[in-house]
Amino acid sequence: MTGRAMDPLPAAAVGAAAEAEADEEADPPAADLPTPQAIEPQAIVQQAPAPSRMQMPQGNPLLLSHTLQELLARDTVQVELIPEKKGLFLKHVEYEVSSQRFKSSVYRRYNDFVVFQEMLLHKFPYRMVPALPPKRMLGADREFIEARRRALKRFVNLVARHPLFSEDVVLKLFLSFSGSDVQNKLKESAQCVGDEFLNCKLATRAKDFLPADIQAQFAISRELIRNIYNSFHKLRDRAERIASRAIDNAADLLIFGKELSAIGSDTTPLPSWAALNSSTWGSLKQALKGLSVEFALLADKAAQQGKQEENDVVEKLSLFLDLLQSYKDLCERHEKGVLHKHQRALHKYSLMKRQMMSATAQNREPESVEQLESRIVEQENAIQTMELRNYFSLYCLHQETQLIHVYLPLTSHILRAFVNSQIQGHKEMSKVWNDLRPKLSCLFAGPHSTLTPPCSPPEDGLCPH
Repeated sequence: MTGRAMDPLPAAAVGAAAEAEADEEADPPAADLPTPQAIEPQAIVQQAPAPSRMQMPQGNPLLLSHTLQELLARDTVQVELIPEKKGLFLKHVEYEVSSQRFKSSVYRRYNDFVVFQEMLLHKFPYRMVPALPPKRMLGADREFIEARRRALKRFVNLVARHPLFSEDVVLKLFLSFSGSDVQNKLKESAQCVGDEFLNCKLATRAKDFLPADIQAQFAISRELIRNIYNSFHKLRDRAERIASRAIDNAADLLIFGKELSAIGSDTTPLPSWAALNSSTWGSLKQALKGLSVEFALLADKAAQQGKQEENDVVEKLSLFLDLLQSYKDLCERHEKGVLHKHQRALHKYSLMKRQMMSATAQNREPESVEQLESRIVEQENAIQTMELRNYFSLYCLHQETQLIHVYLPLTSHILRAFVNSQIQGHKEMSKVWNDLRPKLSCLFAGPHSTLTPPCSPPEDGLCPH
């Protein structure tokens, strides 16, 4: 993420989008993704490298050489809300997605993002594919619409800056294809292409590059990143509250100034018994009315600080949390997917061996024994392929763990933005307060019409007789 603040969302667009959420028709569920077929390891090794196959990196392929600045420089994608009217009513919400890298600007619906993510998971099941925000909720309001837009922006920027995703045709299609049916185009691009395991030259040799204690390292890394996630989640929550307080403070200052202006604009006639103090009341009203300008300026400064911290602090923390969450999701896919399937295959293989031994002992017909032998050979090949996938999954996890650590310096960017915002905000507001201070002397008139400010009250708050 760059340090550039995001453009504020137009209130009209957000309000219209909130109405559209209630009327948006649910699209039909996406078709089931094709599951990669288990093939014999020998066939995988003997496959001729196609032009689209991933190239083997130089040096140790397990180690990543990217820096945070290199990843951030890959692309910056903006996502802005554009409600589209169909007839007299708003039918659905569209987003304008603009890419600096491809110099493109396309319109996308939420379901386009869904298909895009599905294709990424289909092609890269062993990589950190970020999660999408919820489609909608009952009574979707402006805050929900804006939060979802920000989440979609974080999603597409994380994808556009991933070392592998950024070079894949699926990303280019999503960011630059301007046709009317981008979903089918995305599905067609992945229809005849297997997942990363089938397209990576190193897939069958991933075990050779892994350290001997890879399982222990995986467990330690997973625990570390879980702790980092929990800590950054608390930091993000506090940052949100700090930014929210600045915005609330701006609203309070503005109302405070308006109330002073209301006092100064009061036209109620002065009663006759207070005529001796008419000059005091008139001077006071005139001074209070003028103070509303300074309080409006204070409110503007506080609001600017709150918005800046939302964009430069809260959003960057949320982006890093999205990345950490995608790592946690990847770990779950590894355990519940590859490992679970491997264990089931081993269990099935064990049952087949027992059946074979039983058939041999019972002198069954040769045909049934041959069929059982054939099934056992097929199961052995499936197990071998699953073992290769398991090691390749660990290989990818090792690299994705490195990618998390590449993003860790983002913390310094976040803290610098927070400190600078606080310094700048307090500095600007302090100047306005100091400019306001001399005007307070006009609020009270002393003896012989000499204007003097009131004395400070005693510590107990009671004025002496």
